[in-house]
Amino acid sequence: MPDSREWLPAALWVVGAITLFRIAALCFDRTDLFVDESQYWLWGQNLDFGYYSKPPLIGWVIRAFTELAGSDSVFWVRLPGAIFHAATALILGVLAASLAGGRVAFWVAAAYVTLPFVALGSLLISTDTIMAPFFAAALLFYFRAIEGRGAGQAALAGLCIGLAFLAKYAAIYFLLGAALAAFVAPGARLTGRQWGALLLAFAATISPNIIWNLTHDLTTVEHTMDNVGWVRGGSAFAGLNPAGLAEFFFAQFAVFGPVLFGALIWGWLRGGVSARAALTAFSLPVLVIVCGQAVLSRAYANWAVAAYFAGLLIAVPLLLDRARWLLSASFAVNGAICLLLPLLTILAPWPLVKGEPLLARYLGQSRLSGEIIAAAKAAGVATVAAADRGVLADLFYTGRDSGLAFRVPQSGGRPASYYEQTYPLPPGAGPVLYVGGDAPVCSGVAAAPQITFDTAGGAYARQEFAGYLVKGDCLNAPR
Repeated sequence: MPDSREWLPAALWVVGAITLFRIAALCFDRTDLFVDESQYWLWGQNLDFGYYSKPPLIGWVIRAFTELAGSDSVFWVRLPGAIFHAATALILGVLAASLAGGRVAFWVAAAYVTLPFVALGSLLISTDTIMAPFFAAALLFYFRAIEGRGAGQAALAGLCIGLAFLAKYAAIYFLLGAALAAFVAPGARLTGRQWGALLLAFAATISPNIIWNLTHDLTTVEHTMDNVGWVRGGSAFAGLNPAGLAEFFFAQFAVFGPVLFGALIWGWLRGGVSARAALTAFSLPVLVIVCGQAVLSRAYANWAVAAYFAGLLIAVPLLLDRARWLLSASFAVNGAICLLLPLLTILAPWPLVKGEPLLARYLGQSRLSGEIIAAAKAAGVATVAAADRGVLADLFYTGRDSGLAFRVPQSGGRPASYYEQTYPLPPGAGPVLYVGGDAPVCSGVAAAPQITFDTAGGAYARQEFAGYLVKGDCLNAPR
């Protein structure tokens, strides 16, 4: 790829072709919405400035796509994933062109669109995916601001990172990166005026969600602290989890790709010129912080994704200059993953591993919901109650046109989920079909199951669910 402005048409061809392949695969996808995806869809049906566990942007995006399409099908719920990642690839390409030239820009765009977490995020809708283009755009405007283009570019960076924050709170790492870059790379330092513009734009953008939290008992903050684990559990050093740290760290080779993650570590260790030092400030601290969380409690593999937008601009130029054959190997490995993942969603439930579908966690939800809805209608009840978050998530989605109400028994304490917060079973509720693994006890007597549901071959294969006809009041915790 020549070092010229010709990188963009070539990148458009590559990114466009891969994105079209992913969209075509979505048309034939045989998996069900995962529990989180169904919940995000439901948020979109109840537009607000915040939700129980996450900021609101993913719900808004899904609502916009389904409204424009006039359909709530799985295809339209998931479609933003491929489009948002394609946009991110091109934005990072523009940034790479300004930092290292057109040759690097092409390979950065091509590398991003083939990353393993991008391949998965193009098939399943997630908050990481919605955050991605805004985080990348914030980096672009930040580097334009330090080139001396004034406070306007810094304000655009603040706007974009605010939008990224409205997608996922992990976007706050951007501000830490910008602050650290001022120390490790003096050439990447914002002026006081630029900092003011950036922070003002950021604060204005996120203010609706902040106000929502303040007026809703800091719901999302409380849930986030629950996830952190050691915040609620007393001393942070009471039970260190080195196995969790190892699991999280080595999972990053799968998230970012084995070659690129190795190259990124190499780039961090080498240090370098001002731009690379600044990119390190935006990437390395994220991984270090999440590794700390992993050893203190737990961390999911995707929690460090915010490190890889800047990290890609360290790894790709390094491989191009020092080990081009490794970059080719990276494309071979990541490209195979890009091809395999969509094919698996099309072929599901095949292949089977030990008698169970490989993608079992994405199968069986809609079938179980269909059985529950049929049982409720056969029993003549208008309300289905359940406490399992996964069961509820798909009931709301699959049963959206069923005419049934779906409710959650009240636990008596702080709501344990969005469903309990928003759809609690009201006091005095009449007969309901309760779906659970254990029989509810009413007036000291365990209820008898009316029906046992088929959970084989899917997400609930190792669980048993039955339906119980009971009065609603017996399900709510006494007050």
